[in-house]
Amino acid sequence: MAVTVLSAISIALTLIYIFLVLFLRRGWNNILPFTRTIKPFQTKVSVLVAARNEADKIHLTIEDILAQNYPKHLVELIVVDDHSTDNTAQIISQYATQGVKLIKLNESKALNSYKKKAITEAIEIANGDIIVTTDADCRMHTQWLSTIINYYEQNNFKLISSPVVYFEEKSRFEELQTLEFLYLIGLGAAGIGNRMPSTCNGANLAYRKNVFFELGGFKGIDDVASGDDELFLHKVAHAYPASIGFCKSVDAIVYTHAKPDLAAFISQRKRWASKTVKYKDKKILILGLAIWLFNITLVVNFCLGIIYYPLILLFAFQIMLKFTVEWLFLKPLTKFIQRPKLINYLPLLTVSHIVYLVFIGIAGNWGKYSWKGRMVK
Repeated sequence: MAVTVLSAISIALTLIYIFLVLFLRRGWNNILPFTRTIKPFQTKVSVLVAARNEADKIHLTIEDILAQNYPKHLVELIVVDDHSTDNTAQIISQYATQGVKLIKLNESKALNSYKKKAITEAIEIANGDIIVTTDADCRMHTQWLSTIINYYEQNNFKLISSPVVYFEEKSRFEELQTLEFLYLIGLGAAGIGNRMPSTCNGANLAYRKNVFFELGGFKGIDDVASGDDELFLHKVAHAYPASIGFCKSVDAIVYTHAKPDLAAFISQRKRWASKTVKYKDKKILILGLAIWLFNITLVVNFCLGIIYYPLILLFAFQIMLKFTVEWLFLKPLTKFIQRPKLINYLPLLTVSHIVYLVFIGIAGNWGKYSWKGRMVK
């Protein structure tokens, strides 16, 4: 009887997962590729970067932003030094003659979200009508900013999410992360394409400054260390459900690096998972729970299948379907970022994802984690 119930639950959750991933594929296809048009720009832009102990990479990010082919009189760069203990602030200050503005956080009391504080302080002095955020270890092509703003000027969105991709991998583990991270970026894009925004990445996010103030900034979500991106996305989606876009262009990609080891990877994913407790849209939470339970059934069926053969067959059936729909979703994404060979890691990702999601589903909502040398929750 128990095996029959387990099998029925497993099949039901597998069907839900298949439907969900195919729904994501539909959402991705709903977003038309964007091509820039040549016309004079009119939008004032403030690019914001929050930096903490980024002395080894911050100069590259600043130089990439200064090299953008966007009219210089319409763009400003504000970098916030978040209590760095290295010479990050000194490096930033060297670009003052090129118009780079430096803010130094000077908080006497401990905060749980220094990054939100950094972004808020930068926005308060920003002159731009559009806020564009990126991270202090990111790289971008010269047409990055002009592509995003051209997309904004054509569509007049309140918030725009754009793609983030790992690059310069040094190991197969990092290449595996690139494919896994592409799944997350595709998930966020597909949610927007299906008019159900769920996630985005603050390394490549743009929104109207007046909307930030209108919605109270990060008020209500400032007790979570992370979430300056997708939790704010949810606030905008709640107020303006039809005014969020995804800039589907290779020129709009921001590049960053995968984590060098498993410990750093787990810490990052725990931080990302911790944001889910603040999701306003309960449908997203329910779907997330269904995916987590689907992976639980995979673990249970594999373990019990060692002593009861039919459950191994059920496990194999689930894995086959999981791999198939994930291939259908990820194949066009790898083509979009011009890295088609990444799909070769899918068999490994399909299996490893099971253990990873089960673990993160628990660990991400339990206890504290380390971020930028601080213990937060």
